[in-house]
Amino acid sequence: MSQTDSGTSDRETVERICAAHDHRADALIEILHDIQTAQHCISDAAARIVATSLNLSRAEIQGVRSFYADFSTAPRDPHRVRLCRAEACQSLGADRLAAELDAAGIAHDAVYCLGNCALGPAALAGDQLIGRATAGRIATVCAGVHRDD
Repeated sequence: MSQTDSGTSDRETVERICAAHDHRADALIEILHDIQTAQHCISDAAARIVATSLNLSRAEIQGVRSFYADFSTAPRDPHRVRLCRAEACQSLGADRLAAELDAAGIAHDAVYCLGNCALGPAALAGDQLIGRATAGRIATVCAGVHRDD
């Protein structure tokens, strides 16, 4: 396995995360979220470690890992854009915004609620929630420049 930014191995990171959750199978989703955050993906090797640590089958881990769109098996772009396409955001222009993002060449995934309905259309670029999103604001966040406007 590779080394993480902090110098610890991926194995040590996954084992530390499992231990922080007391190796509880009922904490599987939280464990996978923590691994996704730490390593930007949940690799097959990490899934095997989790399965052993929690005394679950690899199939059980894969079932959860593949069901939830937030989990990936390979690192994703840190500025991955998720655009809310639920009814509240649709009524505030999410469909138009999706077309603008397509025209600007900004890849995006549809999600169905970011919990920011009052400030729709809502988007999530990387870890930054954007209310009253526009293609320009999303592009700015993706470029790594954060501003309020």
